[in-house]
Amino acid sequence: MLRYISTRITQALLILLGVSFITFLLLYILPADPAVQIAGRSATSETVASIRAQLGLDQPLFVQYFNYMTNLLQGDFGRSYLQKSEVATLIWSRLGPSLSLMFFAIAIELLIGLMAGIIAAMNRGKALDKTLMVLSFVAVSAPQFIVSILILYIFAVKLGWFPIGGYGDPIHYVLPALTLGLLGSGWYSRVMRSSMLDVLRQDYIRTARAKGAPLTRIIRVHAFKNAILPIIAMIGLDIGIFMGGIVVVESVFGWPGIGQLAWQAIQRVDIPIIMGVTLVSAIAIVLGNLIADLIAPFVDPRIKFR
Repeated sequence: MLRYISTRITQALLILLGVSFITFLLLYILPADPAVQIAGRSATSETVASIRAQLGLDQPLFVQYFNYMTNLLQGDFGRSYLQKSEVATLIWSRLGPSLSLMFFAIAIELLIGLMAGIIAAMNRGKALDKTLMVLSFVAVSAPQFIVSILILYIFAVKLGWFPIGGYGDPIHYVLPALTLGLLGSGWYSRVMRSSMLDVLRQDYIRTARAKGAPLTRIIRVHAFKNAILPIIAMIGLDIGIFMGGIVVVESVFGWPGIGQLAWQAIQRVDIPIIMGVTLVSAIAIVLGNLIADLIAPFVDPRIKFR
């Protein structure tokens, strides 16, 4: 197990190195100039050139990248061009809201998606199965912006059950978490249905049925544990997606998460923040997948660490 973990950590470091370089390269070739954003539209070319020199943006790509990675290895994510604050501090201040929203959203995704997938598999080919799969398709296809606005309008504006936006109290989590949960549950329900149908065709399930075991017990004891493995992998990916920031939902509900910070940085070409958020997102994806891989053998003993 230790050998497996050390191998995965080595792979993760290589992935993060590749992500950092590709992101840095894309930001380097962008036509937008951070120095112009800082100086303002009325600034002279001399002022812009001076700012570029102060920020080190006039240096070759590999020199800039080497300096950035050297500082990063020392725990320095750089300093925001426009907010004049340390990037690590800015990201840390947004980490709590993003993590808490991620927890509740994934819980809702799993609750709705797994139940819908199991019910659809148990009623394969029937009207209930078709209805649930159509709803799942709608959830997967629905634009985040439209769903967010619709839920906000119905439950906050018309009914007044929840606040329009904000962060801090448990009630503020309901609408953004529900929005993300509903949108993500479609993927889980479709994967769970497919996985459950595959498991229900296995010989040990037929044996359990032949012995007269109730269907609910077969599902709960025999089928669910084996069908859940693809879901565990999906949760690992979801962690990275949420940590990358759900920009649209956070913007609609005024959620002070990492996604909102990233969107503001992209608009202003604030390269240190963009790099910091990208690396945090990549780390979250790698850790999420590693955790999913470590959990899988405990769910299914047939899986071995290699």
